[in-house]
Amino acid sequence: MKCTSISIQMPFFKNKKEIGWAPFPPNNNMVMKESFIKKGRGMMRDRIYYDENEHSSKSGDHENDAKSSKPYFPSMKPKKNAVVPSVPNKPNKLNKPQTIPKAFVKVPVVLGETTVQLNLDGGIEFPEPVLEIKEIKKNLKLTQYRLLLPTNKLFIKGFVRKNIQYATPKHSTSRYIVSQIHALTTDIPFETVTEIEFINEPVFQSNPDTKDFSFLTKRKHPLGFSRKEKFLSDDFQQYDQISGEVFNENPYCELLSSKFIEYDEALDRKMGRVVGLFGERMETPFEEGTFTKMEEKMIVEFTIKILQNQQVYVDYNDPLYS
Repeated sequence: MKCTSISIQMPFFKNKKEIGWAPFPPNNNMVMKESFIKKGRGMMRDRIYYDENEHSSKSGDHENDAKSSKPYFPSMKPKKNAVVPSVPNKPNKLNKPQTIPKAFVKVPVVLGETTVQLNLDGGIEFPEPVLEIKEIKKNLKLTQYRLLLPTNKLFIKGFVRKNIQYATPKHSTSRYIVSQIHALTTDIPFETVTEIEFINEPVFQSNPDTKDFSFLTKRKHPLGFSRKEKFLSDDFQQYDQISGEVFNENPYCELLSSKFIEYDEALDRKMGRVVGLFGERMETPFEEGTFTKMEEKMIVEFTIKILQNQQVYVDYNDPLYS
């Protein structure tokens, strides 16, 4: 579509005063379009007129003349897009990895790996009657793992998080029981000490010896002593010492795996006695029963790895790396 457009500026108002005037449309066949443009502190109103006859006769050429059909606004200036970067995006050559044949590097070194076994025995008391245990989920948590250098003793503390899902009777008859599923989460603490067989020795240095030293001072004798001689001794007004300290890398642990072997048994369950949430006796099938106390015996095995950051020498030309 090819259309003729004429831009006519209408009166421009600023502080309620007319500043400019606009002419009338060229003829009666023109279709008007208005737009407002900000100019300074006021607003500029632009009116664009299209030839209606030319628009209707050449409507089939809309796709071919798409560029010429765009209205033209003489008072608007094109603005640059601030999102487009002014500097081209190029890869940084400094970020490319470099191959170093020989170097001293600081990396985690494996000191040892061991499997620890714990024997736990305890009891759990439920806050409401339990008809049966549905599921028990266990997770191992470590809170302390300290290698006591320069020995090979590893002190470990933690707990086993235990989530028990159980059924509590709600109402029943002699033929069925309707229950609610509840859950109880508890922590079972433990602590132990184990020995580590080192496959790589830990790096450990003690602080240097502390050394004291003194300076000789000469003073005049007080009254009653010879004036020809002087008093020779250590200076008691100052203290001189050589000392130091060495900061070692602290070994740390990683938990690799855990395994649980568990045995749980109800202590106060009686067949034929079912108690509800409020302590009332319920009519149930003869073989059912509830309990609130349970004894647990558990064997926990977990594997840990002990590491330490050490400075080592790496040579890629060595036959061991080939």
